[in-house]
Formats: sequence, C-alpha cells, structure tokens
Amino acid sequence: MSAEADVVVVGFGGAGACAALEARAEGAEVVVLDRFSGGGATAISGGVVYAGGGTSIQREVGIEDDPSAMLAYLRAEVQGVVSEETLRDFCARSVENLDWLAGHGVPFEASLCPVKTSYPTDDYYLYYSGNEGFSPFRELARPAPRGHRAKGKGLPGQSFYAPLKAAALSAGVTARCHCRATRLIEEGGRIVGVEVRQLSGIWASLHGLLERRAIAVVNYLPGLGKRLRQWAVGIEERHGRTEQIRARKGVILAAGGFIYNRKMVQEHAPDYRRGMPLGTAGCSGDGILLGQSIGGAVEHMGRVSAWRFLNPPEAFVEGVLLNRQGERYVNESLYGAAVGEEMVDRNDGVGMLVIDRALKDKARGQIGRGKTQWFQTAPTWLNLRFNCRQADSLADVARICRAPEAAVTATVTAYNDAIEAGQPDAFGKEKRTKLSAPYFVIDCGIKSKTWPLPTLTLGGLTVSEATGAVQRADGSLVEGLYAAGRTAVGICSRQYVSGLSIADCVYSGRRAGRSVSR
Repeated sequence: MSAEADVVVVGFGGAGACAALEARAEGAEVVVLDRFSGGGATAISGGVVYAGGGTSIQREVGIEDDPSAMLAYLRAEVQGVVSEETLRDFCARSVENLDWLAGHGVPFEASLCPVKTSYPTDDYYLYYSGNEGFSPFRELARPAPRGHRAKGKGLPGQSFYAPLKAAALSAGVTARCHCRATRLIEEGGRIVGVEVRQLSGIWASLHGLLERRAIAVVNYLPGLGKRLRQWAVGIEERHGRTEQIRARKGVILAAGGFIYNRKMVQEHAPDYRRGMPLGTAGCSGDGILLGQSIGGAVEHMGRVSAWRFLNPPEAFVEGVLLNRQGERYVNESLYGAAVGEEMVDRNDGVGMLVIDRALKDKARGQIGRGKTQWFQTAPTWLNLRFNCRQADSLADVARICRAPEAAVTATVTAYNDAIEAGQPDAFGKEKRTKLSAPYFVIDCGIKSKTWPLPTLTLGGLTVSEATGAVQRADGSLVEGLYAAGRTAVGICSRQYVSGLSIADCVYSGRRAGRSVSR
C-alpha cells in the first residue's frame, strides 16, 4: 500500500465532504479521493437544501413548521423508498443538519420568495421548492417553504460546496484530486482499501481543465463536451499512476450517480436516454460499479428525475399539456420532476404545450431582467421565438401535435367549459385561462431540440438505513464498505423535489462518516 488512513472516502462532492467532516469529527484520519478537483454535481447545482421542521431561516421570516408536517408531506413524495423510521429521523434531524452546514460556513439568508417558481431570483433564498402548496399535498400537511438556497448569484452550488471543502481541509482531511478509484481491495471478506489511478503535474492540470471546459459547453455543444471528456479519460488511462490506499476502518463510496454513463442509462432507464444529462463526468457510476464488483446490491436503478419546469413563465402553466392521444395527463403547475415523470414514464416522452395569443404575450412579459434567472429567460425566449407554432384552429393543433382531432377538440373544449362553469380542474390546477384561437403549440417533450429535458439518476447501492453500510442481495452487509449520496439508495430515490438530493447527501454522508469511524 502506498498510503493509508482510518477512512477512505471515494468522491469529494457534497456527500463525500459531509462524510469526511463527520468522520474527522469522530477522530478518524481521513483521506478523500476525487476523480477531478472536487465538488461534483453539487458544486454546479442550485445549492438548495430541503430543510424544515422549524429552521432558523424559517423562524426568522415567521414561517411555522414542524417535523411532523415535513414528514407528512415527504411521505407522499418518497412513497416508501425508505422506511418510516428513516424518513422520520431525516425530518427530525433537518434543523440540526442546516445548523451544522451553517456552522461550517455555508451561507443562508432569510428572504422569502413571494411567488411559486421553479427557482427564485437572486433577491430570495427561501422558497416553496416542491409541491407543498398543491392538491393533494396541501391536504396532507400544512404547506411551508423548505427550499433553503445557499446565498450566491445564479446557481450557487459553489457557495454551498466551497465552505464544506475548506472546512474539511482545515479539519485535517487529506484530499487527493485527479485520483480515480478503480478497484476495491478485499481481504478476508472485508474491504480494506482502494486501488486508484493518480494523475500529477501537468497531466492533472490538463485533466482538470478539460472537465471545466466540458461543463461550460456540454449543455450547448454536447458533441464538443463529449470530445473533451474523452480526452480527459485518455489522460487517465495513459498517464495515471496505479497506487493502493489502505483503509483501516472502512471505505465510503460517495461518487455520485451514473447519468453520464450512457451505457448504464441505456441498460437501466432507456426511456430517459434522450434526456440531457445533468451533472459532471464524475457522475459516471464509478461508486455504484465498485460496490457491485464485490457483491453490493442495487435498487431503483430505473428511477430518473426529468425536469420539465413550465413555470416560469407562469403563463405557460395556464395552457394545456397534451400527449400523442390529444389528452391532458398532469397538473401543468406541478413541480418539474412530477411533470417529467408523467411525460416520460406514462406518455412516451411526449409533451405538446398549447397556449393562445394572450398567454404568449403574457409569457413574454413575465421573463427578463429582475423577473427570472438567465437560465429561465433564455429557454423561454428561444421557445417563444423558434419552437412556437401557430395553429388557427383546433384541427391545426391536432395536426401539429400529430394527435386525433376529435380528442384534441374534446380536451380543449372540456378545459374551457370547466372554467366557464366555475368547476374544479380535472387535474386540480387552480391557475387557468380559457383558450381561444389562434393557438400556439410548443414541443416540450424529451425529443425537443430547443427545450432539452434535464435528467439525473436516483437509484444506487442498497445500504443499511441505520448505518449506510452497503448490503448484498441477501441483506448481509459488506464489511468495511459504506455508501452515501446518489451512489446509494436514499430519501430521494423515488421522487425528487428541489433540495432533497443535497439534503440527503448531508444526511447520508454524515451517517456514513459516523458509522465507519465508530
């Protein structure tokens, strides 16, 4: 072995940083490995933590919340993916975990967003980040805003991650970057270390530069992003130095999900293959594959979160979203992951949004400087300009949607008639507007060329919910091996709302760090 420590953490993103900090607080000597320079998907995210139960931020703006209300809401979203005991513990520890983050320097602010949106402007840092205010969820629990956004402009994932990284290094955690874990070392049925490929010098610098450039361009020039990452992998293979690192107490796998391993996506979730991967090249399934290589079981590998946010602009949710049969299939105002799930899982990835001229004009007025973030403004403008086909009649709508005319006519007529009669919407939507010709049709399905559908994976290694230890298919534990974050099955592995993945990274990362150290 070229090096050793009490605990070796594979992955220095959100979950890995939390695991390393917790293990170090327990007195363990910790080495954390990262394929690049740390941060992973967390560092390029919106930096939102789903927290409630009466956090200091909630209390400061006068929001009443308690763990039981948070539990009642999340129980409906999580749908049994973890036990009731674990979900209850997650909610009970929420206030403590947010305080723990703040204690390590993560900045939060008590500024409540006054409107429902997929993501607030830089004026607000607490918002309703899920479906809390919509039926049937609001009937299950008193709604409360629980999206705690780290203070920073735009998508402040770095504002969340950088303080944790600094705190870990300051606490004495040793970080080895540009170091890819390739094999787990097993002795006598116990995991005792990790084999890695370590880059150094100019090759490490070039490796990091290629990934940073790929992150910057991949959403706009996916071909170039893919080529840059292929070059980075080539550097790993040609110039990496093979080393072995011993773990005296155990190894924690916290290397993210697998959305950038397109072979795994094709195998486990082929319907989502056309979606836009959300994350970094580190989301390549390395941690999951390492766990599987020594008998670790996996679950929910077909669960992918696909984000079709129609709001902002709010005008879009007043229209109707149709499938290939010309029928509505979801409350258009729901959280983007709920809309995306209905679209891909049950409607072949088809989503044709029908609005009219009044809503189109209204949408234009709801975007722009001070009203929306740039990443909300740009796609809305592009779709209004290049992906908005006029239809002078419902027959034209049906032709554009490639749907039966009779069904389209019946759907839009029923929608308008319910509004005219003051009747509830068939899907529980409250914000509605009667539609009239001329209509406009926007393709927002998974194959849309101007409105990509962001996707990330939610399944992973099966772990003990008490400790985070990796389990085999028969329920026995792989001694010395733990997993956290999106490498493992966790709170958000069934359904996603903004902030729930990072919150689970904190919860599961700290759990694994405590368990392996003790």
